[in-house]
Amino acid sequence: MNARVPSQAILTPALSDYQLGDNLSATTGRIFLTGTQALVRLVLMQRERDRAAGLNTARFISGYRRSPLGMVDQQLWKAKTLLASHDVRFLPAINEELGGTSVLGTQRVESDPERTVDGVFAMWYGKGPGVDRAGDALKHGNAYGSSPHGGVLVVAGDDHGCVSSSMPHQSDQTMISWHMPVVNPSNVADMLEFGFYGWVLSRF
Repeated sequence: MNARVPSQAILTPALSDYQLGDNLSATTGRIFLTGTQALVRLVLMQRERDRAAGLNTARFISGYRRSPLGMVDQQLWKAKTLLASHDVRFLPAINEELGGTSVLGTQRVESDPERTVDGVFAMWYGKGPGVDRAGDALKHGNAYGSSPHGGVLVVAGDDHGCVSSSMPHQSDQTMISWHMPVVNPSNVADMLEFGFYGWVLSRF
């Protein structure tokens, strides 16, 4: 006997059981992310990539809150429980150079004979003027180099249109003058993929 299928069942696909918190924790399927949430997810994804490669790495994030990356710290605090379960250390610095210097220090861990991890990969974030202010730490950090199983991703939020800054800024040329590799994501998906490139380049 053939049962008649209501037309509504054909036209309306079943909705997946999606929670807003899945944007950081989901391992399959489609997720919805803002740019600042992508930076948080990126750290968690890199941890899983390292684990799959047999590496026991630690994670460290520091930077200075202000636009256009002013929501990064809020997203990190919001995900505090999740980050703690993944052993992510977040240090909201009181200025850009302190954050940069802290990140620089994480790359010395791998040479410590008493270390408990293979290395520490880190992220520094700040806006364009913060790149200028933290220039000493960032320039020296790039010159010193990062540890083979660590790496540093420097995330600069530029305000080209001077929407929330005292003057417009673009950090590419500054970083190039320090011989830092530069990647330019054009959308949120690129931020995840190019973020991996950044850590790979730093480790290389």
